Amino acid sequence: MKAAYIESGEVRSGTLPDPVPGPGQVLVRTHRCGLCASDLHFLKGGRNVIELSKKLGGPYAMLDFDKPFVPGHEYVGEVLEYGPGSAMPVKAGRKVTSVPVMTAGGMYGVVGYMHECPGGFGELMLLDETQLIEVPDEFDDDHAACIEPLAVGLEHARRGRPEKDDVALVLGCGAIGLGVIAGLKLAGVAPIVAADFHPHRREMALKMGAHLAIDPREIDPYGPLPDLGSKRVNLIYENVGLPGMLEQIIQGAPMHGRIVMGGYCMEQERLFTFTAQNKCLNVQFACGEEAQDMDLALRAIGDGRIDVSPWIGERIGVSGVAAAMATMADPASPVRTLVDPRLD
Repeated sequence: MKAAYIESGEVRSGTLPDPVPGPGQVLVRTHRCGLCASDLHFLKGGRNVIELSKKLGGPYAMLDFDKPFVPGHEYVGEVLEYGPGSAMPVKAGRKVTSVPVMTAGGMYGVVGYMHECPGGFGELMLLDETQLIEVPDEFDDDHAACIEPLAVGLEHARRGRPEKDDVALVLGCGAIGLGVIAGLKLAGVAPIVAADFHPHRREMALKMGAHLAIDPREIDPYGPLPDLGSKRVNLIYENVGLPGMLEQIIQGAPMHGRIVMGGYCMEQERLFTFTAQNKCLNVQFACGEEAQDMDLALRAIGDGRIDVSPWIGERIGVSGVAAAMATMADPASPVRTLVDPRLD
């Protein structure tokens, strides 16, 4: 099959062997797959992630960074065939997405970060049949590829146990932060404050439902906000993933504030817990989406409650993945560039 893959820290494209489904696995032809910031982070820091997984436990421990693997975990595709003894929950020819994990056959890992289970940057994927979510035929493929990244933000949003009278602050307005804003809006939270250094991302935050978008270098996001009648935030979502962020939030948060940590930080964080204890703060660490979040994302995109059209940028083939990944760190780049392996 044609695929873009990572090998020894470089993005390459070419031909790899077709995957063969085992028991409980389904072979899927990729229609679209989104480029995620985590793919870029793994390209740059994958060795560290693998070593941490080996040391501390995690789904990346079996990956060999020097051997080819095909990323891509934000996908929609067409069911082709199942492995032997499978339950076959979705008929061949139907469109599917899934939570990108593989547990069938005694495996445990993330689709796209396993040598055995190539992701959506290739023509063919192997998915876990227990994780399949059928996508209606009329559902736009570009929009369907946004179900998984939106679901991550929806999961983060619900981890904060949002209530309608909360004043929420979303720090960092990449895809996850935008998904958090969308989830808070669905929950009826108002007002929602977005904070990001970059004007393009602040503009996107307003499109997703934020009531106020600020540059935190110019306006203190934790202080009285004049545009909101001097209200202060009490529910804070971190989607940046840099060391020092949690301590900074603890210093700025109000009494009884709630903090949701969604950004992945690969460095140790130093905390002055005295402040957090005196404020009776609640800190919740978010991870990844669950089936309920995927289902909500599919339904909310499908019925128009969440419009992901502003996220979508260029559509490329596998030969364009390396160039696209080289530019995706630019905050002005589209929220999602989509790979369609059939274009090459």
